[in-house]
Amino acid sequence: MPPGYNYGVQDTEESGGQDAKTCIEGVYRLLWSGDEAFHAMIEAMDAARSTIVLETYTFAACKLGEKIRDALTRACNRGVRVRVLLDSFGSLTLTDVFWWPVRNAGGQVRWFNPFSLKRFGFRNHRKLLICDNESAFIGGFNIAPEYEGDGINKGWRDAGLKLSEPIVQELAASFDLLFENAEFRHLRFTRLRKSPLLAQANQEKPFCGQRTQLLLSGPGRGSQSLKITLRKDLLQSRQVNIIAAYFLPTWRIRRTLLRIARRGGKVQLLLAGKSDVFLSQYASRVLYQRMLKAGIEVYEYQPQILHAKMIVLDDIVYLGSANMDVRSLNINYELVLKLHQPALAAEARALFAEALAHSRRIDATTWPSSRGFIEKMKEYWAYLILTRLDPYIARLQMRHLR
Repeated sequence: MPPGYNYGVQDTEESGGQDAKTCIEGVYRLLWSGDEAFHAMIEAMDAARSTIVLETYTFAACKLGEKIRDALTRACNRGVRVRVLLDSFGSLTLTDVFWWPVRNAGGQVRWFNPFSLKRFGFRNHRKLLICDNESAFIGGFNIAPEYEGDGINKGWRDAGLKLSEPIVQELAASFDLLFENAEFRHLRFTRLRKSPLLAQANQEKPFCGQRTQLLLSGPGRGSQSLKITLRKDLLQSRQVNIIAAYFLPTWRIRRTLLRIARRGGKVQLLLAGKSDVFLSQYASRVLYQRMLKAGIEVYEYQPQILHAKMIVLDDIVYLGSANMDVRSLNINYELVLKLHQPALAAEARALFAEALAHSRRIDATTWPSSRGFIEKMKEYWAYLILTRLDPYIARLQMRHLR
């Protein structure tokens, strides 16, 4: 992983009379359901004139997948340059035949880190769609049928963001880097450490009168910027709202959350009451008792499986593909956008409150006795697997990559 795999956002010239709220409304749009997100994505692809790039972890051969593929094929047929990057493990059930219509129309499709037992641990977990280098979509939505719906009556609860230029160019540069190195040859990634693309690492630049930062992470040295930036902002926060599908943060971030609550700040965690990864859910529950004891509010979302990843810290929003767990923070290739935008933060916090209405609050007094011995042992072993065994395997694979 190149050090400082984290790009600052370019400056933008804005008209002097434009206020921050108008700028925010024109640039960012929160997407709070799969139905809303996929409709907007297909609409943007059909309007594209020059380029489309699509990057995702899971792409399923389903009706939704066919709609996305058909939109890409139509774009190719009208002369748009189309490139698709899929994680080979996350989309393991998808055959290459599925993409023949796109390839026959002139599009390019690549598989990131072709599956191998020697390096299966390094995954591209990013989700990104860019059209014409002007509009982009990020978030947690994979392209699979379980994401369709409103997140309450049907479909997993997730979150995404549609954004407009100028930061899209930086997102596009990050896509180019991974697309060109999709075969995941370790030495080629090592040589990229001096790439000029990395020169703006760890910078924050003004945008629409506020501050925005694109944080990209991955395995190996120099991948600490997401954790460092998040912890720095947490230390200065008074109100913290976290939606996390898989909650198993590093011990430093856990300790920081505890400090916020103990000094009188408000910390609310919205976690999965239903999960597609039972190990993650079990492991997360190991942390509940200490969090509750410190005064942190813990909720579990009830209607559907929770897959969203969003953090609101006072006036700052973190949103992207990264989960609040060890794998996303240390191993996976992830994409997160940090936005210091008060109006956007207020909207995100309202959506958080809406989700809390469909959640169960974990009671600090009854939680210790709410599970039996067998359940607690499951939680303990799941915690060890995800915090010890999984990172250990990844470190072994990193040493043997050549």
